[in-house]
Amino acid sequence: MLKRFKTFIKENNLIKTGDRILLAVSGGIDSMVMTHLFLSLDNDLGIAHCNFSLRGKEADMDEEMVRQFAADHNIPFYTKRFDTKAYAKANGISIEMAARDLRFKWFEEIRKENNYDSVAVAHNMNDNIETLIINLTRGTGLAGLSGMRPSHNGIIRPLLFATREEITNYRDQHQISFREDQSNTETNYVRNKIRHLVIPVLKAINPSIETTLNDTAKRFAGINEIVSEYISELKRTVSEQKDELVSFDAGRLKTHLHNKALLYELFKPYGINNQQLCDLTEVIEGKTGGWLLTGTHRIVKNRKEIIITQNNSENNHVAVIHDISGFGELQVIASAGYADIDENFIIPADRTVACIDSAKVLFPVIIRKWQAGDYFYPLGMNQKKKLSDYFIDNKYSIIEKENKLILESDGKIVWIIGDRIDNRFRITKSTKKALIIKAK
Repeated sequence: MLKRFKTFIKENNLIKTGDRILLAVSGGIDSMVMTHLFLSLDNDLGIAHCNFSLRGKEADMDEEMVRQFAADHNIPFYTKRFDTKAYAKANGISIEMAARDLRFKWFEEIRKENNYDSVAVAHNMNDNIETLIINLTRGTGLAGLSGMRPSHNGIIRPLLFATREEITNYRDQHQISFREDQSNTETNYVRNKIRHLVIPVLKAINPSIETTLNDTAKRFAGINEIVSEYISELKRTVSEQKDELVSFDAGRLKTHLHNKALLYELFKPYGINNQQLCDLTEVIEGKTGGWLLTGTHRIVKNRKEIIITQNNSENNHVAVIHDISGFGELQVIASAGYADIDENFIIPADRTVACIDSAKVLFPVIIRKWQAGDYFYPLGMNQKKKLSDYFIDNKYSIIEKENKLILESDGKIVWIIGDRIDNRFRITKSTKKALIIKAK
């Protein structure tokens, strides 16, 4: 395995003579085997360990083992503790994503401060194919099917050539100490479900599934390079950068509307997803004023142009929600769920709770800041009212108005979040199911 390790590094140009490498070491079997392999090289090494404060004493014991290993081999050691749960909650993301963000940001800080040339992480072939399956399940372009890169943005993955079984055999052969994370055996996380439930079924069909999928990912990576070059050239002919916005020629785009894959690749940098491609087509073919919001950008039809501007999430708070689970990812929403309407149902009187007829809400819905010209039908009224007038009547301060968010469905305001719902979405005698959303 050591020979293959060195060959993989050389073939992928991961390390040059004299490079200083920072090893990301959790204490698990993969990272400890990687560290053992690196000891055979002549490069200066450092070890970085993250304590995510998720497993109590177990995490502390992981940290202590890695610290002692670094001391025994006279390797500089860096460690940091994170409040991962608080970070995840504050940013409206999963624990997995929070841990990833925290560690890679910190690795880069350590790398720069201590003049390391790259950070080595212990992703292996199984990690690679699990990522491929996850991306395929969630919906992805060619890049998502290409798997992990051996080297990208200062991160190197020198174990991508090895399966988890090969790593285990190497560990047993050399009696390498490691710490077992018990959460790896649970199926609460998506990756663990793929690892423990999906891969065994695929392996029963194809015993060489790791190699097969890994080779497939490599082919997709090659195809992605070809497609990327084509898309870059096409983009130069149909769009141009104008200060802080991008302008596409709508007429030229219309000749490509039949090819949804091409449209996806063109607009992927602007946050478009597969579910929005039909909406994008309507904007391109539609009249001036048509628009579409992605998670990161606003796409607007203006005469013969498609103009794209970036959403400043700090100022605009734009979010596109495709199903009820999407509410759980937002900082402004505490909870969202459905409730059947029966004779015992009581509509909450709390203004921070919107109780609306679920049949009248069309997904995707949008949460955004209110804009001049916005209007709604206040609950209990059959006449529309401008939001600006409503805020004045209710003595909103300038700051309150600036920060007020609305929930929008099919171009209609459903709820001034934390205040009043629209009368058109109220619970009536014919309502069978309520959508209940609570603001924080």
